[in-house]
Amino acid sequence: MPLKVAIIGAGIGGLSAAVALRRAGHHVTVFDKSGFATEVGAALAISPNGLHVLKHLGFSTLHARASSKPSWDSVDGLSLRLLASVDMSNARERYGDDLIVVHRMDFHKELLRLALESEGDTEDVAPTGTKSTPVVLRLSAEVKCVDIENGTLSFADGSKVMADLIVGADGLHSVTRQAVLGSTVYKPARTESSAFRMLIPTARVAEEDGLEQLMQWKSTGVSIIADTSSKDRERHIAWYSCRDGEIQNLVGIHPTRTKDDSDVDYKTALLDEFKHFDRDVVNLLSLAEEVKCWPLLYYEPFPKWTSGKLVLIGDAAHPMLPFGGQAANQALEDSGALGALFHDSNITTNEIPARLKLFEKVRRNRASTIQMLSSTRVGQEPTVEAILWNYAEPGAAEVPNTFQKRIDHAFGYNVFAACQSALKDWNPE
Repeated sequence: MPLKVAIIGAGIGGLSAAVALRRAGHHVTVFDKSGFATEVGAALAISPNGLHVLKHLGFSTLHARASSKPSWDSVDGLSLRLLASVDMSNARERYGDDLIVVHRMDFHKELLRLALESEGDTEDVAPTGTKSTPVVLRLSAEVKCVDIENGTLSFADGSKVMADLIVGADGLHSVTRQAVLGSTVYKPARTESSAFRMLIPTARVAEEDGLEQLMQWKSTGVSIIADTSSKDRERHIAWYSCRDGEIQNLVGIHPTRTKDDSDVDYKTALLDEFKHFDRDVVNLLSLAEEVKCWPLLYYEPFPKWTSGKLVLIGDAAHPMLPFGGQAANQALEDSGALGALFHDSNITTNEIPARLKLFEKVRRNRASTIQMLSSTRVGQEPTVEAILWNYAEPGAAEVPNTFQKRIDHAFGYNVFAACQSALKDWNPE
């Protein structure tokens, strides 16, 4: 019999898990406290390990207006001199899939389509050979408490829902995390860094005199424009286009300027922070009409992700910093693993805790390794090498202690192969 699955959170992790578990043949309901089913924010990069999961879910990069990126370039922000470049033009041959970028709203819209629509289901989606049941989405449904043993969700309006399996995908400030970790309070540490985020229409850039040379210089890949004048404080701009080249997506990582920035003019702060960069880059930043800013918060890896009928995924399980661009990709790997490990219409409710432990065995060490690396600038991987050994798989000969090894470790992973290997040796007794 299909399991009754409740997913808390309708972000990237929650919706991708919903699609994966729907395709595995289960009945899925997604609950989200917000009153609208959309994603906010700028664009994001999906590396080959994440794209592999999306393709398995039936995700259309065409619908989402995603585009592949042939390189990952590091550039001197003062002179625009190329410092290093990772060639991604052969990513499909090397890692199995491309590196793509996509606007968050388009990404979320495509996941919603896969979750909710009934047309287009294929007969081999569910393990029973029947068509899968569309996901039910319930908005303005704020979860206040989770009974992990009985599988009961209690909501702010006083209602309750029972489920066989509960997936906590409620993000950085997760409510479900406490149900797994108990009374121990895990508080984030401020990293002393924050991120400016902005989107600039390419048409607006084209109207501006003097930026033609910069746009001709800009590669079609992802550009990391680094502050080479500062050795002790991280300051860089990540820049790439999205939405078929219609939008320029920029993120400015910088030292946090003040703890209370509620009255800060972010655009003025942005231009002041990067005023010593190449003049054309500063002029490009000046075109941003809306600049947002978030502090970057750091968590140590959590000791466990599952308890009873509840499993944490995505930022609820392994909140990450942006260095390496793996947060969304690790949420996708979580979702792919859930679908693979629960792709069996004969699963009994008694098996659920054991299967969740298997999920944690497949996922926690890998995601914790990437979580630790997410706090580390490019080229500084040796500074966390000793810690990475705490999360190395048994028998591992090395850990990703260089930038290239870090890329290979993240991009070259196939979560479905890992799940198949784990199931082959697994005994639920």
